[in-house]
Amino acid sequence: MGEVKQYWFPAKRYGWGWGVPVTWQGWLVLVAYLLAMVGGALLLNPAHSPLGFLALTTVATSIFILVCYLTGEPPRWRWGDDGKAK
Repeated sequence: MGEVKQYWFPAKRYGWGWGVPVTWQGWLVLVAYLLAMVGGALLLNPAHSPLGFLALTTVATSIFILVCYLTGEPPRWRWGDDGKAK
């Protein structure tokens, strides 16, 4: 039958969004995003090039959110225990 999909980013227990990655692919995406942010801050000094840094931050964050959306659990508001066995 169908294969069970392994999510890279599980849903947060409370609130809306995703939690810490659970696969190596998710960790790779998170590390790449963090490197882009740190590298961007070093190369495009926000004090000297605020618009360049804002553009980098906007593009990198949009890509990161898109990857989370495509590879993570479907987002919805969660209130903690939603009946799953522990």
